[in-house]
Amino acid sequence: MKILILNGPNLNLLGKREPEIYGAQSFEEYFAELKTRFQDRSLEYFQSNHEGALIDKLHEVGFDYDGIVFNPGGYTHTSIAIRDAISAITTPVFEVHISNIAEREDFRQKSYVSDVCVGSINGMGLEGYAIGIEQLSA
Repeated sequence: MKILILNGPNLNLLGKREPEIYGAQSFEEYFAELKTRFQDRSLEYFQSNHEGALIDKLHEVGFDYDGIVFNPGGYTHTSIAIRDAISAITTPVFEVHISNIAEREDFRQKSYVSDVCVGSINGMGLEGYAIGIEQLSA
């Protein structure tokens, strides 16, 4: 099973950015743990701060991979283009958010992508990615 973990803007700063919200561990450190935990799956990781690069990656893998675990970051609340890219592909996409967006600022409470994803989880910290992998593997 081939799964892409896709992270959007500012998630390259995990471990540094607002650790009280996002934790103190970098995503690279956590990804190494995921690869050990899910050795029976082929995991890849891509992060970009650029909307077009995320859309390009969705297009690139969206017809061949078994699943995508996607944290669109701030684009969750603003990007119809990313929503359309998810709608256009056949690979199932599982939405993940580290923080509980329902308890954050008003503008963070609307997700433009959740209705085109096969599932969504938020507020579980980095463990949400593992839950996404498990859900896509079920």
